[in-house]
Amino acid sequence: MASGGAAATPAKVTPKKANLLDPYSIKHLLDETISDVVKSKGYTEDTRLGNWKLGIGAAVIAVALLAQFYPKKFPQNREFLLGCIALYPFLHWVCPIFCYTKEKDAILFTHPPAGSFNSTGLTISSKLPRFSDMYTLTIASADPQSISANKPVHFTKSVTKWFTKEGVLVEGLFWKDVEKLIDDYNSERKSK
Repeated sequence: MASGGAAATPAKVTPKKANLLDPYSIKHLLDETISDVVKSKGYTEDTRLGNWKLGIGAAVIAVALLAQFYPKKFPQNREFLLGCIALYPFLHWVCPIFCYTKEKDAILFTHPPAGSFNSTGLTISSKLPRFSDMYTLTIASADPQSISANKPVHFTKSVTKWFTKEGVLVEGLFWKDVEKLIDDYNSERKSK
């Protein structure tokens, strides 16, 4: 376990704590901290994918509301109801398929930093397998087909390096590891 030494926390004064017996709690805390680190490096979050998911959800709700509150009663609105009944499950399944094909295991999409010559942002993804303490963080280009895209970089480390025995995240150590990975990604781009 990491020592609870005098490591300065880069973001907040209050320590971040996770339940060490719950891998989802650990992953959630690490993912939130990664978002803070990436944003501190000048990247802004790209919310387009989230906005698309919200739009699809709103369309599903609109279809359900139209089917429920259509002004005509049942025999006269039979074709309209059949259309809503067919459209509802179709739209309902578009969102998970959209997430599976576009989002995958990404926790954050970014725009390129302001003033950068790079035309693509980052896709940050992480994995913490069940019954394992090995956390994998991957940084890749948001547009792998772009000419400015770079090879993805990743690290796999034990989460015990970043947490005390009480479950407090030693942010200084974790920030250094994440910043080094971002710098590795950016320096590899410059060496192309």
